[in-house]
Amino acid sequence: MTRHPLRPAVLEAERLLAAAGVASPRVDAELLAAHVLGVERSRLPLIPLVDPPVVEALHGLVRKRMARVPLQHLTGWAHLGGVDLDVGPGVFVPRPETELLLEWALSTVGPDPVVVDLCTGSGALALAVAHRLPGAVVHAVERDPVALSWARRNADARTTAGDRPIHLHAGDVTHPDVLSDLDGTVDLVLCNPPYVPDDTPVPPEVADHDPRAAVFGGPDGLDVIRHVVTLAARLLKPGGHVGIEHDDTHAEAVPALLSARRVLTDVQDHADLAGRPRYATARRT
Repeated sequence: MTRHPLRPAVLEAERLLAAAGVASPRVDAELLAAHVLGVERSRLPLIPLVDPPVVEALHGLVRKRMARVPLQHLTGWAHLGGVDLDVGPGVFVPRPETELLLEWALSTVGPDPVVVDLCTGSGALALAVAHRLPGAVVHAVERDPVALSWARRNADARTTAGDRPIHLHAGDVTHPDVLSDLDGTVDLVLCNPPYVPDDTPVPPEVADHDPRAAVFGGPDGLDVIRHVVTLAARLLKPGGHVGIEHDDTHAEAVPALLSARRVLTDVQDHADLAGRPRYATARRT
């Protein structure tokens, strides 16, 4: 069996992905090659030759990625805060921008906080907090049964890996009594809700593969966030913090919703690495 150089195959994959309009063709081509080979991306330069089935498998994944199937659906995982998460059809794929909300969150609490993650999806924020803060008691809420099944799968995997188990709740953050037994006891409320305004154009990876209910938040994108602000004000104990990711058109709207709650103070909005408004925070008086 004649072996083939790996590098030309990866460069060709990059070219095809770029022509298909994929936003990060080089990264995606290399991650797909690493996935086929079962190695870290950083090890690709150490593999000069591969067997023909490897090249064929790479080409097959590249064709799917050219059709704008999300990279994470092809590899089966996404990463947040030191945690690898299983993802696929039926659950929102965590984005790198949420790392900023996570790092802010970790900077606001002590070693043993009570933390609530609303609209948890795959469990990304909740499990990242539990991984980074071994003493934390973490609750996570999700209303969609398919997403909740992904969160349970990821939570079981993290428990097996040695992290403290989180408490998963099937619930709707728009219901007035959700998590009522935790009222006034929570140190930190986090939420990456559906926040994209309904008429906003989105890439095919989002439009065709992310669950619509996990992306779009009503005509102005604030339908769920309004409830989250009310819920956070109820859950937080004095001195507790809330952080909510939002659309880049919400730089004024979400801080205004937080400021309208008399028990919330120190309201701030924060930009992502590209300078776009990305998440808002507040503290319970």
